[in-house]
Amino acid sequence: MGAAAKLEMKRWFSYVLLVSTGSAVTMVLVIVASQFFYTGPIKPLLAFLEKDVQSAILLSLFTASVAATIGLILAIPSAYFLARYQTWAKNIIDGILDVPVILSPIALGTALLLFFRTQPGRWIETHMIQFVFEVPGIILAQFFLAFALSVRVLKTSFESVDVRLEQVARFLGCSQWQAFSGVTLPMAREGLIAAFVLSWARAVGDFGASVTIAGAVKGKTETIPVSIYLNLASVDIEKAVALMIMIVALAAVVLISIRTIARKSR
Repeated sequence: MGAAAKLEMKRWFSYVLLVSTGSAVTMVLVIVASQFFYTGPIKPLLAFLEKDVQSAILLSLFTASVAATIGLILAIPSAYFLARYQTWAKNIIDGILDVPVILSPIALGTALLLFFRTQPGRWIETHMIQFVFEVPGIILAQFFLAFALSVRVLKTSFESVDVRLEQVARFLGCSQWQAFSGVTLPMAREGLIAAFVLSWARAVGDFGASVTIAGAVKGKTETIPVSIYLNLASVDIEKAVALMIMIVALAAVVLISIRTIARKSR
C-alpha cells in the first residue's frame, strides 16, 4: 500500500471517528437541553426551593451514601478473594455475586419483598428493623446494587496489582493482613474510589428496586427517582425537571471525579 493510500485511509478513519463521536455527544446534549427548553431554566431552579424537592434530594444522598459505604466494606474481601484465590467454587461464587447486576431492579425489589414475607423475614421486621415501606428498605435495595457493582470494579483493581509485591512483603516478615493493608489496598486506591463513586451514583439513580420494597410514600420514602415519577404522574413538570437536572448534575460530577482521579493516578 502506497503512502497516498495510507494517508487517505487515515483521513477516512479519522472522519468516521469524528462523525460517530459528534453524533453521540449531540444526542446526549439534545436530551439534556430538552429539559430546559420544555419549561425554561427559571421554573426548575425555583423548584429546588420547595421542601419536598429538598427532602427527596437529601433522602437520596443519605441512603445512597450509607448503601455505598456498606457495599464497599463488604465488597473488598469478596473482590480480593475472587482476584487472588483459585478454587473450584470460584466461578459459582462469581456468578452468584453477579445476580444483582443481571437481575432487573424490579425483580430484585420483588425478591426482597417476598423474603420479608417469609418466616425469617417477618422475624427480622418484628424484632429488629422494619424494611418494607420504610427508609431501611431503600438502603437495603440500594446496597445490593452498590455491592454487586463494587465487587466488579474492585476485582479488576486487585487483579491489576502484581501478586509478587505481596509475596515480597510476606518474605520481609509481614503477615497476610499487613501485606494486604500495606501493599494491595494502597495500590488499588484508584479502584476503591471508583468503586465507591460508581456504586453511590448507581444507588442514587435506583428506582425499580427501591420503589418495589419501600413504596412511593410521599415525604417518607420519596427519593429523587421516586419523586420524579410522582411529579410526572401529577403533571408537575417543573419539579420533575428540577430533579432530573439534579440527577444529570450528579452524573456529571461522578464522571468528572473518576476521570480526574485516574489522571492524577497516572
